[in-house]
Amino acid sequence: MTLSALVLAACGGGSDSDDDGGGSGAPGGSAGKTITYWASNQGTSIEHDKQVLKPELDRFTQRTGIKVDLEVVPWDDLLNRILAATTSGKGPDVLNIGNTWSASLQATDAFVPIDDAVLAKVGGKDRFLATPYAATGAEGKPPMGLPVYSSSYALYYNKKIFREAGVQPPKTWEEMAEVGRKLSTDGRWGLALEGGSYTEGVHHAFTFGKQYGAEIFTKDGKPAFNSPGMVQGVKRYVDLLAKDKIVNPSNAEYSQGTQSLKDFATGKSAMLMWQAAQGSLVSNGMNPDDIGVAPIPFPASAPAGAPRINSMVGGINMAVFKDSDAKDAAFEFMAFMTSAETQKTLNKAYGSLPSVKDAYDDPAFQTEGVKVFQQALAETAAPLPQVPAESQFETLVGNAVKKLIADAASGKEVTEAAVKSALDEAQEKMVAAG
Repeated sequence: MTLSALVLAACGGGSDSDDDGGGSGAPGGSAGKTITYWASNQGTSIEHDKQVLKPELDRFTQRTGIKVDLEVVPWDDLLNRILAATTSGKGPDVLNIGNTWSASLQATDAFVPIDDAVLAKVGGKDRFLATPYAATGAEGKPPMGLPVYSSSYALYYNKKIFREAGVQPPKTWEEMAEVGRKLSTDGRWGLALEGGSYTEGVHHAFTFGKQYGAEIFTKDGKPAFNSPGMVQGVKRYVDLLAKDKIVNPSNAEYSQGTQSLKDFATGKSAMLMWQAAQGSLVSNGMNPDDIGVAPIPFPASAPAGAPRINSMVGGINMAVFKDSDAKDAAFEFMAFMTSAETQKTLNKAYGSLPSVKDAYDDPAFQTEGVKVFQQALAETAAPLPQVPAESQFETLVGNAVKKLIADAASGKEVTEAAVKSALDEAQEKMVAAG
């Protein structure tokens, strides 16, 4: 499917039916208002997102009379922009956030809690999948947002390249190194990484660390970033480039959240560890028949007692700022974005997973590839720590991993001691910040 076809798919959801499972109906008291919306970069580019979202926003305006002033914010800027807005009080009416930031942003008290009245407007709590809904804030508190896009990580592999090489998707990291080296030939690399992205770095540090038995925070809430399991997990991740040499060193500079995806889609790499992105791969020119999906590998010999985790619970939530003077309109928009109709349209366009149960009757979410992501989300994914300091963990550990990847790309030896030193520094900064 081409980019234009994706946009047409988005338009195709634009019937005027009000049977949305929580969607907005005819224009009401908020008609004529304009709300500002910060959307996260979900597609192959900012422009791609605008092309996907605009038909849906136009449909919302047609139904409700509420206009939406859209800004798509790149991932590397999003958290800093949000934090600045929570401090200044000058933010959008409604915005997307990475679900891993929920508890941290909830602690700022800058967002409207999702109480029973708001839940009633969107069709009730039971419409939402349990795991994405669990990543909407600290346990025991009302959510600070609602999920709109859901995902887990899986291993994308190029079926054609694998078939020609006579190899199968790896199930362990040892097999990953072996298969990756075999496929790293003729200007192609075995695996693509978004090595300059701190968010990708921390997501993998969390997952790999869990596989080696790490706890990110102790039971009394203290950081444990430099625990043996975290050191082992981060080193295993960095070694994909440093030791296994199945990653192009130039990937250390990839930070836009789209570059490694494009390398995989265009055949410059044979594998990619990514959240659900079928639509984006196809829009980058990849033949859908060549897209294979398998679970993220595990260690061949995991430490005793280590959980069988190969993904974090991924996804995007939507929240409303307390400082908004258009809260009713913002919640109408939230209801529209979580409606079954809009969930089908947007998640098909992006290749992500719907957050509501009543959208899964669409055949697009019943393919074998999607089932791999669904199974990971349900069975082998763990949420990042839902603690107020979570965003600091992401920033500090993510940047530590980013630097280690850069060191490996420049030819430096990344030893276990070097990994521990980097995580020690992250931990010290966390402790100093209080």
